[in-house]
Amino acid sequence: MLKNKRALVTGSTSGIGLAIARALADAGADVILNGLGDPATIAVLREELGATYNGANLMDSGAIAEMMGEIGPVDILVNNAGMQHVAAIEDFPPEKWDAILALNLSAAFHTTRLAVPGMKAKGWGRIINTASAHSQVASPFKSAYVAAKHGLAGFTKTIALELATHGITANCISPGYVWTPLVENQIPDTMAARGMTREAVMNDVLLAKQPTKSFIQPEDVAALAVFLCGDAARGITGANYAIDGGWTAE
Repeated sequence: MLKNKRALVTGSTSGIGLAIARALADAGADVILNGLGDPATIAVLREELGATYNGANLMDSGAIAEMMGEIGPVDILVNNAGMQHVAAIEDFPPEKWDAILALNLSAAFHTTRLAVPGMKAKGWGRIINTASAHSQVASPFKSAYVAAKHGLAGFTKTIALELATHGITANCISPGYVWTPLVENQIPDTMAARGMTREAVMNDVLLAKQPTKSFIQPEDVAALAVFLCGDAARGITGANYAIDGGWTAE
């Protein structure tokens, strides 16, 4: 399906990004990994996927430019890297605000602006931005994350309009809570901090806003990403796909 297509997936050494990278590789794409992690683990992933790897710091625009120059033109760009911090606005560390905006929003701008010329030259491209349910709704104590994800959704719409006649689509995928190691590892600490059982933490804290009361699986997000790269999705651009167990339906 995606043979001879080159795909850069940021934040792809674990979680959602890794699931997307695996799915794209399974569909025939040549994948470029990016993200943090143990070098030995990354080497295993490279071998598994037949992928290359670039560990550029996406909070540094210069490092992004260097990475994009090193890897060359890509057909598929998945802006997935992100981070989170939770605090009341009056206590929110300015450095955390700056970091979250840099990684969750500005990095997507820099990778996109550098990827688009190559896509235009080929007359084909797919840009997929991993947003969040928080690109559509807000939650308290997440000012930077919500601002960044709302911004990412608006950015996606804008570039979709700019690129509509060039054979390039741009879309968001907006997951709710996804079952990843990052989420799973939060459960014991939350159990201890709140004096709650594992089941209570999962249902009453993590899944409180997901009507299905079940986590989204990374593979489900990845399947949607692969679909958006295919010919059947050529007319889909500027869309924001919720995959959140009904969270934003309320």
